Amino acid sequence: MIEQSISNEKIIGAIANLPIVGLFFLITEKKNEFIRFYAMQSTLVWVAFFLLTVALNLVPILGVIMTILLFPLIGILFLVALLVPMWKAYSGEKYKLPYFGDLAEKQLKKM
Repeated sequence: MIEQSISNEKIIGAIANLPIVGLFFLITEKKNEFIRFYAMQSTLVWVAFFLLTVALNLVPILGVIMTILLFPLIGILFLVALLVPMWKAYSGEKYKLPYFGDLAEKQLKKM
């Protein structure tokens, strides 16, 4: 029974890295720190991605050009920021992304 609980924790921790799913688990999960950490980290990463995209598109011509040129690179970085923590969570490791991992821990302490 304990092994099944740990296995479920790892699977949910991995799934919590998905953009909207992370926000869902952040709101609904109150006890499991492993899942809450991955949910918070994921939410912070995807909010940053969204804000960066919006900010680049707000600048009239230069913003559009920068978005077109940088979007493939930014997309690859955020794909890595999705897949690596998913794999680490599934493996049972707590993996902190640079900057976002520490920020997630600080935010969780405030909640």
